[in-house]
Amino acid sequence: MKTSSWITVEQAREALKTGTGKNIKIAVIDSGIEVSHPDLNGLQLTDDTHVIGSDLQLVVRPGDGTDLFGHGTAVAAIIRSLAPEAEIGSFRVLNENNASRTEVICEGVNLALDRGYNILNCSFGCGVAEHIHRYKAWIDQAYLKGVHVVAACNNYDYTRPEWPGYFPSVITVNYGELKDKEDFYYKPGNLVEFVARGTGFEAAWKGGKRRRMHGSSFAAPHGAALLSRILSIYPDLAPLQAKSLLHQLAKPWDEKAFSTLLAPNAPR
Repeated sequence: MKTSSWITVEQAREALKTGTGKNIKIAVIDSGIEVSHPDLNGLQLTDDTHVIGSDLQLVVRPGDGTDLFGHGTAVAAIIRSLAPEAEIGSFRVLNENNASRTEVICEGVNLALDRGYNILNCSFGCGVAEHIHRYKAWIDQAYLKGVHVVAACNNYDYTRPEWPGYFPSVITVNYGELKDKEDFYYKPGNLVEFVARGTGFEAAWKGGKRRRMHGSSFAAPHGAALLSRILSIYPDLAPLQAKSLLHQLAKPWDEKAFSTLLAPNAPR
């Protein structure tokens, strides 16, 4: 594990305010990214890789700047809106139905880890208990390499375990209808600890379109982008140190104010 630097909460708050994501590489592990989308004008992907699973083998091949579903394009646009200088790589692991298999996801993540990404944006989850160790293997590698993992949670019941979101070293983000895209909240006592904007706004979608967003999949990239702003000033922060700073930088949880904020049965 690389040696981390230690900074104060005030230093982190200033970095959050002034950072742009410069020199920070964010891997979007998703359905691909449509680079021709008007909201992504000028985006040059640091990687564009497709991981394709069949019954017999995995195939890894160069991407073509497309998105099978629209999900990854939305994620990339959200990141870019908050961290305009972050470097974004696309690792397509989700198919045209926005679904995948654990072996495909693990291959995509390991490719991103091998290629030196600082943050993995994982807007997906697997609730199959038998697969937990397969997710833990790359979560452990990310931790040892000092790579930050930001994940979505289950939109139907965030207390239901899903991976990678239910590992303590992961920054897991639920969604709320927040007016300010830079706001985020900390909810202690849960493995899903953060809430960011994930509903009630429009973002890029497949085919050059825009779509109204709804779900934790779109809250996670808010968290990844804000984290990249801090890391662009202090790149050597270790994952648990960064997570602890985010606890302190977030707005405190207000149970009454959030009683109707988290919609219970929305599709991701």
